[in-house]
Amino acid sequence: MTPPRRDAGAPLPPVAPEVLAAAVESLTTRLRGRLDQAVESLATTPVDLTEDGTYGIRCGADAWVTLAPGPSGTITSPDQARCTCLLSPRCLHRTAALAASPLAAAIPSREPGPSPDRVPSADSDTGRVSSAGLDTGRVPSAGLDTGRGPSAGLDTDPSPEGARSAGSDTGRGPSAGLDTDPSPEGAPSAAAVPSAGPVPSAEGAAPAGPVSSAGPALPTDAAPSAATALAGGPAPSGGPAVPTGPAARAVRAVSTAGPASPAVPGRRPSAAQVRAAGGLWAAASAVLAVGAVAAGAVPQAELLRAAHTARLAGLHRAEGTALAVVRHLRATRDPQGAHRTRRADELVTSLRELLLVTHRLKAADPDPELIGGVLHNHRPDGPLRLYGVCREPVVGPGGAGGVVTHLVDDTGRWYMLRDVGPGGPARARRAGTAHVAVRSFLSDHERLSRGGLVVTGAVVAPDGRLLAERGVRATFAAGRPWADAVPATAAPDRLGSGHAPPLTGCDVRIVAADGDEVLVHVLTGDAPGPTVRLAPAHRHPALAHSANLRRLGACPGLEVRVLGRVDPGRVTTLRPVAVGPVPGVTTTLRLPQEWQERADLGYDLLADAHFPAGAHCPPPPRTAAAGARPADARPVDSPLRRIRDLVELAVTGGRRAAAEPARDGDRAGHVAALRRGGFATGADLFAALGAVAARRPRDAFGRPARDDQDQYAAQWLATAVYLTGTEAALARGLWHR
Repeated sequence: MTPPRRDAGAPLPPVAPEVLAAAVESLTTRLRGRLDQAVESLATTPVDLTEDGTYGIRCGADAWVTLAPGPSGTITSPDQARCTCLLSPRCLHRTAALAASPLAAAIPSREPGPSPDRVPSADSDTGRVSSAGLDTGRVPSAGLDTGRGPSAGLDTDPSPEGARSAGSDTGRGPSAGLDTDPSPEGAPSAAAVPSAGPVPSAEGAAPAGPVSSAGPALPTDAAPSAATALAGGPAPSGGPAVPTGPAARAVRAVSTAGPASPAVPGRRPSAAQVRAAGGLWAAASAVLAVGAVAAGAVPQAELLRAAHTARLAGLHRAEGTALAVVRHLRATRDPQGAHRTRRADELVTSLRELLLVTHRLKAADPDPELIGGVLHNHRPDGPLRLYGVCREPVVGPGGAGGVVTHLVDDTGRWYMLRDVGPGGPARARRAGTAHVAVRSFLSDHERLSRGGLVVTGAVVAPDGRLLAERGVRATFAAGRPWADAVPATAAPDRLGSGHAPPLTGCDVRIVAADGDEVLVHVLTGDAPGPTVRLAPAHRHPALAHSANLRRLGACPGLEVRVLGRVDPGRVTTLRPVAVGPVPGVTTTLRLPQEWQERADLGYDLLADAHFPAGAHCPPPPRTAAAGARPADARPVDSPLRRIRDLVELAVTGGRRAAAEPARDGDRAGHVAALRRGGFATGADLFAALGAVAARRPRDAFGRPARDDQDQYAAQWLATAVYLTGTEAALARGLWHR
């Protein structure tokens, strides 16, 4: 018999949320306090993997934990996790091993659903796609391929019993929570931002004071023009920035993955669903109160238990969003992901949607979109004719790395081929030319990104991933010019533009370099538009983003077409993943013919031969006196940045951290700056959130008089929804011209 293979870095099998939640609940209070420390100690503990797929972990002299996943590769039953200590199964060793394992996601149906081109009937639920369950704006983790030779590329969709769960590859994929994002900074979420009540005007027709947990008003400001608001000037007072009521669901940070289902009248949630939503609200509010830095295994288990209850009650959207929150909490607390520049925007997005959905369900809102539906793969009608757009490196938490190849069809819908596995930035660099195989078809990502593909019998996941199911056949085909495949301008919030989140493209003129970033003018017709910033998508030296941007910044006056992602925290910043020449312009890039008019900034290194001669690259026209700096030479961040900083601080640091700005003398300055910029409602919400966070009612004996956790969560939710809607309006005004 072959001895077990010992590997200190081997990933553990994924575990079902309900199994982990039950294990944590069975611990005593004393053992719960030691759980986080025990989980951290397992990060460097060797794991023995036997031929039959059983995992063994030595947790002490007399404790040996055995994890025996089922045929699906997932721990779905408490009997599959055992420990040899006397306290088992209510022991710290077994629970710590489960908590250190990746979190399994709900396995989608193997049977493909209807094509998105078909409109589902009013009584059909198969075409409904829950935005919460998708976790869009990043590369999903279901069916991750770990680079097993030429088969890497297309994902194999799991079956209910013989599937790899999200975030792992049957024990061979990356570790916990590998919901890797092709954009290092995190692409904006596609979650809707519906309104939960009346929306006051920008001038404060209704005061934005502390919000009651019974029904927070989710206000929006008046719609300022992009140029005025970004310059810090006053915003016009006419009309809300974001549609209210049902129309507010169209406000999204980026396009949704797939077409929206037609709205159908629904009945009110049942009493069980209202109770389940209340439990999820309470668990999410507790996580928000303590913050991500203190939300260890115990608060996460409470959220998982509430998510399982929501699943039993049929609240698919709320369950999917809760699982996304737990994954983002793990990624934020993961020390191995410190090399990757991560902000709290992904966690903010998921937590905002979870609180918003559960708040409306608690109020028995009959909107059927709040319930969600089970995700289904679909088979398009006829063969898919796809055209390569670009390659994008992926560097994720837990040492993950790989590549995503973006493709579009004739209708403008976006798809992706992905190859992600352990290896970090080094693997991301190698994966750019790695093989991708579908049955008898064999090619590589570089060739596909500049060519095309014809897929017969294609099976497409709801998030745009091409799946290598039985019967799928692929053939290489010619591509098309980049100018035809990529529009000159694309709004980041345009609805229905594709299955996968689309990238944003525009033509720009280089102004100047600013370190490893570049200041550019957006070209809008004959005149230069607003000044924006191009920032590296990845700053790791193994990837070429920073070097290419420095080379572009050294040629002021050059006009290029860029394709990338709008920074969710700075509406004036675009993180490009590919560039190309502008048609009909002389002062533009001169790329080799084999590059097919595009350069992938993470893989292709720009050289002197790719630029016009220095004499043909004049400096940009001066708009001010000699020696003076042009007024629009540097983009001005919106005053909303102050609100975003407070919202993210509340999520990462908890309620105490959010109360700190309310205790110093700078709060009045932030409020005044918001009012000068025309964001009167935002100023009121900023002040109210700090006041609610700092208020701690106590009785005559100095003890907490009551728990106002619900009121604090409702106030944070109102501020976060306002921020999302107003930033989306500013992004539309800036990028969609």
